[in-house]
Amino acid sequence: MRSSLRVLACWACLAGGTGALAQGTSAPLSPAETVSWLQRIATSARQLNYAGTFIYQQGDVVENSRIAHVVEGGNETERLETLDGPRREIVRKNDVIFIINPDTKQIRVERRRPGRFFPQILPDQLSVVTDHYHMRKGDVERVAEHEAQALILEPKDGMRYGHKFWVDTNSGLLLKAKLLGDRNSVMEQFFFTQVQIGGNIPREWLKPSVTPPAVPDKVRDEPPAADSAWEIKAPPAGFRKVVETRRYRDQGNTVSVIHMVWTDGLAAISVFIEPGRTANSTGLMQKGSLHIFTRSVGENRVTVVGEAPAATVQLIAESLAQRTK
Repeated sequence: MRSSLRVLACWACLAGGTGALAQGTSAPLSPAETVSWLQRIATSARQLNYAGTFIYQQGDVVENSRIAHVVEGGNETERLETLDGPRREIVRKNDVIFIINPDTKQIRVERRRPGRFFPQILPDQLSVVTDHYHMRKGDVERVAEHEAQALILEPKDGMRYGHKFWVDTNSGLLLKAKLLGDRNSVMEQFFFTQVQIGGNIPREWLKPSVTPPAVPDKVRDEPPAADSAWEIKAPPAGFRKVVETRRYRDQGNTVSVIHMVWTDGLAAISVFIEPGRTANSTGLMQKGSLHIFTRSVGENRVTVVGEAPAATVQLIAESLAQRTK
């Protein structure tokens, strides 16, 4: 299951793209056609009833999960559970998420943030995607016993990864998704191995192993919004800040950590600023599709995490500075 801190970082901007998606031989779709396809994918994932099993793969990491999604009266209910490894469950009621540990019976309540779960991986603002990606049609293929249209999203520059989607031709539901790096390398992928689209989804499939509390009026552990004195002076083209919160790392709420999320609509970059904790070392680390860059800025440790080429993470980290009054 992919972390909600999915974040992007890229190599320096290269006019004309990275060439990572050379398999797209058809002419690029128009921006209107691209948005239409993306809208169909996004709407289907939110409004259809479906249930099935899917696999997430990143390098040697392979995770098998089961999902059930039902819409009643305009309200979404979804249950996601892992089928191998540590037992985990996520129950979502609209935008409130209950994260359940079935073994300890512990439940954590959060509000959904940037960083979505398959098959709901597209942003709310779809039109911004066409500013930074071209879409091409691929072949019609077979995924989980369904006919699927392949769609290729090519970055217009080197500041983001590419994507390839396989979309059910009848319903528009996303059946498979790959994140593609340089030379078509597969950074990570999700794909259904079995899926039921529409029809009767048994309601017991939505029932968690531990009964969560009623949906609270306010999610108590949601960190407060913040407007810190930090800014990114030269963000990658198209990236904008969508979240800035302040968390506390001590019980007295005296030592705060600033968390920012920057996104271009598909790619997301998380920035963490910890005062009073300088970095032990400065540099870049890669973990699967994630790049992590750490440096000190004055008496602060800055960590930038990104699921994209490394130079974007480094660019964000090195552009971060405190605003001058």
